[in-house]
Amino acid sequence: MGVDLRQVVAGILTITMFVMLGHMVKRDHFDPVQDELPGGTENANFESGKFDNTHVRKSIGLWKGVAEELKPCWVKPSSEDDVEQNEGYVTFSLTNGPEYHISQIADAVVVARRLGAILVLPDIRGSQPGDERKFEDIYDVDSFISNTEGVVRVVKDLPAHISTRNLAAVKVPNRVTEDYIAAHVEPIHRSKKNIRLATYFPSINMRKGEKKDDTDSLACLAMFGSLELQTEMREVVDSMVERLRTLSRKSDGKFVAVDLRIAMLDKKGCQGSGDHEEKTCYNAQEIAVFLRKIGFDKDTTVYVTESRWDSRLDSLKDLFPKTYTKEAIMPADKKTKFLNSEGSEFEKVIDFYISSESDVFVPAISGLFYANVAGKRIGTGKTQIFVPADIQDSSASASNFLSPYVSKKNHFAYSCYC
Repeated sequence: MGVDLRQVVAGILTITMFVMLGHMVKRDHFDPVQDELPGGTENANFESGKFDNTHVRKSIGLWKGVAEELKPCWVKPSSEDDVEQNEGYVTFSLTNGPEYHISQIADAVVVARRLGAILVLPDIRGSQPGDERKFEDIYDVDSFISNTEGVVRVVKDLPAHISTRNLAAVKVPNRVTEDYIAAHVEPIHRSKKNIRLATYFPSINMRKGEKKDDTDSLACLAMFGSLELQTEMREVVDSMVERLRTLSRKSDGKFVAVDLRIAMLDKKGCQGSGDHEEKTCYNAQEIAVFLRKIGFDKDTTVYVTESRWDSRLDSLKDLFPKTYTKEAIMPADKKTKFLNSEGSEFEKVIDFYISSESDVFVPAISGLFYANVAGKRIGTGKTQIFVPADIQDSSASASNFLSPYVSKKNHFAYSCYC
């Protein structure tokens, strides 16, 4: 029987196709990834496709815990419930970074609503003198006004006929209550009409109260339902998150964000081994050891909030070669504006939102950044937040180090989502 030339050619093509497909599969899943990024892993040499079974078993539950699906359960006040309106104005500034902005916005909305006053959009002031920005440089003005409609009246600027010199300065504690406003703010407002509000933080108070306060719904709305990033800032954050997910293909696009800032560690004395009774911060080496002991393997992608590479991060990169800073993953055409500009407000915002959207968050430093990132993560179901500890054993269950905000459900966000 003669051989059909067409069948022979078809057979050869079929075999060739399967060989090529085999090479593609091998490259996608087993070959080492070579990343050459400044401030990250340069000429990294990874083992090709040899996974320790122990690590595979330990990784179960690392990336995604058992989280309930939560939905906003605060009640937005209706116009019928509105308090008596007057012509007074409440002005204020946002300061020290997005973790403070969230709390300051909440207090300003609560105060303005209680007083029946008009809220003026704040400016944004950094930690250094002269570091000032407009609200719209970071946040979406139209969204903020729309999201608070029916709760407070918002205007973009103080009317020209009102001098800023005549504003009465009023300080309120974070998580201000109705009783405090009635006793300490209303008398001044009745007398002066226009006030300049400043929130102070006597403590980091983000725990859920024993009983629900009348201001809780307002605070929930302001903290979790009012602020949205303006378009360009949102695009920068999204592009960096997408870059991290692309670099994390060995872990299905998942990555860990670690709030580790060298300047903060220096201030808190965390560079040494530390024999404190209660540690409030951990250095790069301690974080690296912690992550390995709870089950993260060397191929895990880690984002650190330090903006540029610092040699004191080397011990983290030694155990996790795929460790990156903003400098390594920010789009080149955005660095002049968002990384090399005067002040650090843009950098803080980027850190806050990447930490809120990562698959796992590890706070090397306790404080308001940790507390408010936890709140945003709880609201979006990203409850994998591991608090570092000095682990004596060679390995440990990650669930033992889940943040108490989540394990005990004692974060204020659990008053807002149900």
